[in-house]
Amino acid sequence: MSKILSAEAEHRPYFTTKRMALIGVMTAVTCILGPLSIPLPFSPVPISFTNLAIYLAAYVLGMKACTISYLIYMLLGMVGIPVFSGFTAGVGKLAGPTGGYLVGFILMALIVGFFVDHFPGKVALHIVGMVLGLAICYIFGTVWLAGQLNMTFVAGLGVGVIPYLPGDAVKIIFTALIGPKLRREIYRLGD
Repeated sequence: MSKILSAEAEHRPYFTTKRMALIGVMTAVTCILGPLSIPLPFSPVPISFTNLAIYLAAYVLGMKACTISYLIYMLLGMVGIPVFSGFTAGVGKLAGPTGGYLVGFILMALIVGFFVDHFPGKVALHIVGMVLGLAICYIFGTVWLAGQLNMTFVAGLGVGVIPYLPGDAVKIIFTALIGPKLRREIYRLGD
C-alpha cells in the first residue's frame, strides 16, 4: 500500500493550481512589501521589508516555490515595474550598491525554505534558518556594497548591516509567531 501511495505522490504535478495561485499571491505580497522602505541618511541601503516577505513566503510556499516567487519578483523589477525598495526598478538597481542584497535574497529564500521544509514544527530551527539566510544575504550584499563604494568589508558592515539588525530581529520574531499558523492553514486546505 505504501508503494502505491508513494508512486501516486511521485506522479502528482508539482505546479498544482493551488501552488501556482499561492506563488502569485506571495509574489504580490513581495511586490507590496518590497518597495516600502525607510531610507537612512548615512547609508545607500534602506530599511527594507523584502526579507519579511521572503520569510512569510517560505512558510506559505516552501523552499522551491518561495524561491520561484522571489525570482518572479526580481524579474518584474528588472523589466521596469517599480517593486524594488523606494519604488525603483530596472537592471541598474541590480548593478548598484544594493544589488548584492537583491541577489542575496535568492540564497535567503533557499535557506529559509529548506529549514521550514525539512524541520516541520521546529520553530527554533526555523529561526536558525532565518538567521543563517539573513547572514548569507548580508555577506553577499556587503561584499557587493563594499566593492561598489570602494570601502572595506568592515566599513560595509557598518553602513549595510549593523544598523538593520534590531529591525531584522523583530521581523524574525514576528514571522516565527505567525509563520507556523499560516503554514498549518495552507496545508489544511489541501491541494
